[in-house]
Amino acid sequence: MRAVLFDWDGTLVDTLPFMYAATELVMAESGVAITWDEYRRHFTPDWRLLYRRFRLPEEAIESVGDRWWSLYRGRDDAALLPGAADALRRLAGAGLALGIVTAGRRESVEPQLERHGVAGLLPARVFGDDRFEPKPDPAGLRHALDVLGLADRASETAYVGDALDDMRMAVAAGARGIGIRSDLATDVELRDAGASEVVGSVADWVASLLG
Repeated sequence: MRAVLFDWDGTLVDTLPFMYAATELVMAESGVAITWDEYRRHFTPDWRLLYRRFRLPEEAIESVGDRWWSLYRGRDDAALLPGAADALRRLAGAGLALGIVTAGRRESVEPQLERHGVAGLLPARVFGDDRFEPKPDPAGLRHALDVLGLADRASETAYVGDALDDMRMAVAAGARGIGIRSDLATDVELRDAGASEVVGSVADWVASLLG
């Protein structure tokens, strides 16, 4: 394996509770009551598609999205998941190239990378407001691999994420999908979406990979 790319939210950082809280609020303001089970069932990193699944009017989607970002507290309050920073350092120390492909906005995620002290470990970065189609489209992941000089060696790379569309993107790009167990999807669902393996955390996967 030459490189590992990561999802950010729910994979390296514990932002899912903050994401749901902001979504619950903006949906309530739009007259739509949601539950965690509904959020989980409809979840996709493509937030516009998520709002469509909750039947928001098309003309309201952009303004509701802006409102969501004004309410979201994860960028300031969320902690890294246990062992994530050490796992990244171990991978970098082993000579693997690293990066992230996230649906989060650059202005939100880059300060988090700095705050958590992992910016220097993740040099290849693709954000949700970059020019690429959202996950599960593989364009963003392919661009990150191109940045790392591995565009033609995707089979020698892995993408690690906790959402079904993370695994679908990995498969579409020709990379190995590593599913991280979270409240968003079951092990079976992650495998059905293309995960080659499912583990409890990034720290657990790196421990099994590097020993």
